[in-house]
Amino acid sequence: MMILKTNEQVEMMRQSALLVSKTLSEIAKHLKAGVTTLSIDKMIGQFVRDHHAVPSFLNYRGYRFNSCISVNDVVVHGLPTQNELKEGDIVSIDIGVILNGWHGDHAYTFAIGDPGEDVMKLIHETKVSLYKGIEKAVAGNRVGDIAFAIQEHTEKKHGYGVVRELVGHGLGKNMHEDPQVPNYGKRGSGPKMKEGLVLAIEPMINLGKKEVFTEEDGWTVRTKDGKPSVHFEHDVCIRKGKADILSDYSFIEQAEAANQNLFTYHILQPAG
Repeated sequence: MMILKTNEQVEMMRQSALLVSKTLSEIAKHLKAGVTTLSIDKMIGQFVRDHHAVPSFLNYRGYRFNSCISVNDVVVHGLPTQNELKEGDIVSIDIGVILNGWHGDHAYTFAIGDPGEDVMKLIHETKVSLYKGIEKAVAGNRVGDIAFAIQEHTEKKHGYGVVRELVGHGLGKNMHEDPQVPNYGKRGSGPKMKEGLVLAIEPMINLGKKEVFTEEDGWTVRTKDGKPSVHFEHDVCIRKGKADILSDYSFIEQAEAANQNLFTYHILQPAG
């Protein structure tokens, strides 16, 4: 069952989403070769708690970390480790928080140094596809309209692999609510969206084929062909005519651009 939020509840969720954005922007200041993903995770946990919130991933179904940090061919749910980031790595950082009882949950993919033209294009086009999906996240449309827009741009236009096994989702008092939001599908299919529905829209796009597998740890999802994968995610409220983006990449992009250790290729974020 889809749970619609009041305007007051949406504003509470905006604060949760913005805390995730600010956490990602703080982490962007520290990313460089030689930094371990475990140290990043510890910084995330401290920053979230310093802002009177709780990391929502910690202890979720037994998960032991504050965030998911996925490097190169890891699609999502990468476990923080003592492994150091290297020049040319790409790293997706996915963070969830609970602030005043409401969840924020989104992700951003960074490039440590220059990973090469093909990978930077994948990062760029995955980010573009996120906004193309958001353009369809309006009252009266169906979830399949979002899915089709993402697939059309990434798979049909650029030949990338769109992951099938993992999807976006509703968001609210719970981290995962109805409906599921896949990144592939048919226009006009799926549940009809109404004002006040909040979604986490999150394209997970592979440079190579769409197939993935889960490692024995039960969490880490990798591409089967070992090629890189990119993940972006925004928190979005359904409105008439135009979606309301609750999260804000501008904080992250500013920090990313100021960090000479990161390779950047930005698109403009539409006004929320």
